[in-house]
Amino acid sequence: MHWHAYTWTGNGEDRGREAERRSTSPDFLTSHLPPMRTGDWLAKPASRIAATYEQQDLDAALEWMAAQYEQARGSFVLPEGVPLEDRLRNARGLLPAGVDVQWGEWLLAGRFVTIGMICCPNKHVDHPCPIRHPAGAQRP
Repeated sequence: MHWHAYTWTGNGEDRGREAERRSTSPDFLTSHLPPMRTGDWLAKPASRIAATYEQQDLDAALEWMAAQYEQARGSFVLPEGVPLEDRLRNARGLLPAGVDVQWGEWLLAGRFVTIGMICCPNKHVDHPCPIRHPAGAQRP
């Protein structure tokens, strides 16, 4: 197992366009919106992957998540509900167990940020690895 890192920042109201956030939609692949299910990030083009981490690189994966969070923190609308150290402690336990971790926060001016680390392969969806088996490639 390894993890792919994803992030999205955009108009929070756009998340209401749920049809294009579903992997069954013809607009899914070209939509810049985050998917409804975390595992469906793996069905997005590989170009959406911000970084990839192997299991032995858990600390680096968590550092990436923390850096993304810190970058957005100054724009949070509400005070931090769950402290970063708690988020990281939870992620440290969940990721090696094969559980996706995705954080979402409202930002100033109606914007929203998602920061995710998605397990690959994934327990909840059957999408091939977007890097090791890109869309359209023959699988052995």
